[in-house]
Amino acid sequence: MEKKRAVVSVIGKDQIGIIANVTTILSNHKINILDISQTILQGFFTMMMIVDMTGANLEDLQKEMDELAEKLNLKINIQLEDIFQAMHRI
Repeated sequence: MEKKRAVVSVIGKDQIGIIANVTTILSNHKINILDISQTILQGFFTMMMIVDMTGANLEDLQKEMDELAEKLNLKINIQLEDIFQAMHRI
């Protein structure tokens, strides 16, 4: 079975627990992180991940991430890799 990959981006004011909360949700959905990059720029937290969505439900995941984003005042976006690549093709 071919892997179904997605790009997850997280942006917001730096605070304790962002990584723990996001990765807990991914783990609960049996989603593996394939690549990750995170940094803090002048007090703003930014993280990009490539995740393996094979077998996971995107709608359920997005709902939980939306709830977390509201709770922590973050912007969390999830896009399937093929859609992400099509949108960002030059």
